[in-house]
Amino acid sequence: MTSSSTPGRQDLAFVEAPEPITEPITKFGGQPVWLEDPTWPLSAETGRPMRFIGQIRLPGDEVRLGYLFMTEEEEDFVDGTYDPAGGENAFFAQPGELPDFYQVASIRRGPTFGPDHRAELTPHEHDEADEDDDDEGFLRSRLWGEPSWMQQEEWPDEPGTWRFVAQIDSEDEPFGMNLGDGGVAYAFLDEKTGQGRFLWQCG
Repeated sequence: MTSSSTPGRQDLAFVEAPEPITEPITKFGGQPVWLEDPTWPLSAETGRPMRFIGQIRLPGDEVRLGYLFMTEEEEDFVDGTYDPAGGENAFFAQPGELPDFYQVASIRRGPTFGPDHRAELTPHEHDEADEDDDDEGFLRSRLWGEPSWMQQEEWPDEPGTWRFVAQIDSEDEPFGMNLGDGGVAYAFLDEKTGQGRFLWQCG
């Protein structure tokens, strides 16, 4: 499912930044650095802005960012945030297209999961033990490479040139995101359209 231009797996750690990050780089928390007009996704159930998770600098010479959002309310539980097309999460690129299962608002700033964290990336040294579900770190957060599924495979089934972009493990992400019981989130991007899919699985 990967192409020759896909970077190898990079293990991901989150390091809180001393001040807001305003450059178009990979980061988590804070506010998005928009490359085009702001397109903040809205919850299909509540109509309120989703929470910003982070942005990922995509491969290539062109500066391009993928943006991650998910609905999470402080007081009201909203179901379906695990569903890639349920309208309660979002992943998309700028430049790129948006899917039709959520609406967006032209707001530049909105709710976020926490303060800015820079991405500390380490090239992953492959070990045969990585294929063992019981191996420590099997589900750890990463960019690129291949996903390690907590449950069954859930690659997007829509036609497209889908690339695996990110895996976020609730055990090491810094924000306490509601990903169920020890859940892991996965992000994919259609390289041609810039549409993305985001989902999570739990035990």
